[in-house]
Amino acid sequence: MDATSAPHRIPPEMPLYGETNHVFEMMQNMLEQLLIHQPQDPITFMIDHLHRDNDNVPRIVILGPPASGKTTIAMWLRKHLNSNLLTVENLIAKEYSPQAAAARKHYQKMKFVPSTLLIGLIEERLSDEDCVQRGWILDGIPETREQALVIQTRGIIPRHVIMLSAPDTVLIERNLGKRVDPQTGEIYHTTFDWPPASEVQNRLVVPEGISELETAQKLLEHHRSIVRILPSYPKILKVISADQPCVDVFYQALTYVQTNHRSNAPFTPRVLLCGPAGSGKSLQAALLAQKYSLLNVGCGQLLKEAVAENSRYGQDIRPFFEKEIAVPDSIVAKVLGQRLSQHDCVQRGWVLHGFPRDLDQAHLLDHLGHKPNRVFFLNVPLDSIIERLTLRRTDPVTGERYHLMYKPPPTMEIQARLLQNPKDAEERVKFKMDLFYRNSPELEKFYRQAITINGDQDPYTVFEYIESGIIRPLPNKVL
Repeated sequence: MDATSAPHRIPPEMPLYGETNHVFEMMQNMLEQLLIHQPQDPITFMIDHLHRDNDNVPRIVILGPPASGKTTIAMWLRKHLNSNLLTVENLIAKEYSPQAAAARKHYQKMKFVPSTLLIGLIEERLSDEDCVQRGWILDGIPETREQALVIQTRGIIPRHVIMLSAPDTVLIERNLGKRVDPQTGEIYHTTFDWPPASEVQNRLVVPEGISELETAQKLLEHHRSIVRILPSYPKILKVISADQPCVDVFYQALTYVQTNHRSNAPFTPRVLLCGPAGSGKSLQAALLAQKYSLLNVGCGQLLKEAVAENSRYGQDIRPFFEKEIAVPDSIVAKVLGQRLSQHDCVQRGWVLHGFPRDLDQAHLLDHLGHKPNRVFFLNVPLDSIIERLTLRRTDPVTGERYHLMYKPPPTMEIQARLLQNPKDAEERVKFKMDLFYRNSPELEKFYRQAITINGDQDPYTVFEYIESGIIRPLPNKVL
């Protein structure tokens, strides 16, 4: 684009298409792969890369000391994510591979695999179609900093690295009780995880190298090497305490690997706040608009402005205001579409509240091409809503607003002349609440990536939750 013609009149469809289809990330990934592989024919290489469509498959490294449970967590992640688990044992066990045969021969003699052989086996395994399509999980690899650096230079770049940690005394105690099922490879413990089936109990065996002295020696070696490995993964590393129930460790690991890292892609917030009357949508919208320079688009206020300006749509809206009946969705959609299409909304982003209130309105907004990229539902109990709304009062003389509990009038004289808006009557509040919560399940289903927040707390605490949901990438609910 010609920079001298700024501000650019960018149609709202363009940034929406780019964000929906992750165009920026796609181009970034292709450039990364081009620089790593340096193909002779870049065009063909990029076409093949796009056909593979595997930019978002799991690429995970799990590290940790002996008995930290990394193999168990890796196996559970493999099952849950339908990915491939790579360990030293299954890499050297690969059939019809000269490299694996050489690694097995060396392992039988020396009880370890040289780094060059191990990395060659990893490269060979990752080129298999199942790893290309479904991703991979490296269990306990890399073992040294040298391995980590060579793996990186070969273009094997994990997306998430998990480091399990626990006190040495806990790890030694765990290792002494470890038992292995030779048929399934599942790991059990005499104290913490004993299998209920007697047939499984009878076939469990004690693995080699789990004595207290051998475990202490392995822990010493681990501590020496891990402090040199972790700096290789500064922005993708997650340390999780392994000194807690295994299920808790797994869910923390699963949550992390399903989280996208911060992207450098241009991002224009289009925020939708849903909630019943009195849930604090207007306040949160004002706070977001103030901090991030978003356009605060309140549907009710937008209709009032159209009437006040006596615009073409305002003339259509006025009769409904005078009769105090709801404005038809078709008219609301036109006013809203016109506002959201204006240059300031497209360029700076917006925070919308008051629309949609049901599934039909959500489809209408979607049809207009104004799709929010962050949706928040503010849940507040009925008792709190009634307390917030039915105790609101207005001073007809000064126009000052009060709340009988949170902001009482300073004098009895002012209190005596306060008036309540008919909309704040308890019966009408209950009706609106019932209507919202009747429609909210369909709205939540329509906006699958919506974030639900407890709105019955300090407004600035609610704001912090909303803010974190905007600045952080959305998690992958299904990988």
